[in-house]
Amino acid sequence: LFTQTSTTLKRGLIFRELTSKDAAKLTGRPQRRQCFIQQAARATATKMPSLSGFQKDANNGKVALGIDVGGTGIKGALVSLETGQLLTERYRIPTPSGGLPVGVSKTVGEIAKHFDWTGPLGVGLPAAVRPCGTVLTAANIDNEWIGANAIDLFSAASGCSRVAVLNDADAAGEAEMIFGAGRGRSGLTVMCTLGTGIGTALFIDGKLVPNTELGHIMLPNGVEGEKYASDSVRKNEDLKYKQWARRVSEYLNQLEALLWPDLIIIGGGVSKKSEKWMPYLDVKTEVVPAQMLNEAGIVGAASYMLNFEEVGTH
Repeated sequence: LFTQTSTTLKRGLIFRELTSKDAAKLTGRPQRRQCFIQQAARATATKMPSLSGFQKDANNGKVALGIDVGGTGIKGALVSLETGQLLTERYRIPTPSGGLPVGVSKTVGEIAKHFDWTGPLGVGLPAAVRPCGTVLTAANIDNEWIGANAIDLFSAASGCSRVAVLNDADAAGEAEMIFGAGRGRSGLTVMCTLGTGIGTALFIDGKLVPNTELGHIMLPNGVEGEKYASDSVRKNEDLKYKQWARRVSEYLNQLEALLWPDLIIIGGGVSKKSEKWMPYLDVKTEVVPAQMLNEAGIVGAASYMLNFEEVGTH
């Protein structure tokens, strides 16, 4: 059904799920199937908002395009800034070889073009980024990014009216603080994304303290945090979840000694399996799994537009 009706709909829109009744109809004669497909296409087309409607909502500050730049893929979607929900399917393009500024910027422009979008754009970049757009570091992208202005590059490539750029771990944290596990929480919150390394985002009463690199803190055993307790270390060393949880505890204990946070949110793919290892954690701070999961980078990049103030000088 999805394949045959997709040409009648705006590209990128989410299709409705088949019900058991729908499936039963599809098992009938070819003419009956075709008739049902046409009816479903008309019904879905009337229910789904148009992209031109999203542009109108963009002018009202209700919708933004969020793009998450990763080492292997760059993906984006239109996001409701009121609910944090994706309004379209995610659209993904492989990260250009080398991750050079020209190639990445061109890809960001292609994603904006895919959605026919010229409204607000938020981009999560694997780098430390000043609010004015100046890139300070580069991880999984080329060092040529250092010193470049990402806002200028993405604005020129996309033609979007307003562009904001932030660190990708900060973007994931923004999503959790506005729509996820940190929503409504005061005090000091630390978001830790356990993956290839350890990405962190720091919030005080919901306000982002940008560009923290707390995955690189040294532990009492003399090893860098992310080289001892990241999810990639668990996989590479074939650690059992209980063994690995002890290492994560050592890392979080060091964070506690430095910051004494009120809440720690754990993100990354392994957060989906929190029941297998979080019960073994031995920390004083409340620790909860992230809720936004794979959508966090996109939602956080888009929702950053809610608090972002354009800086006139670079």
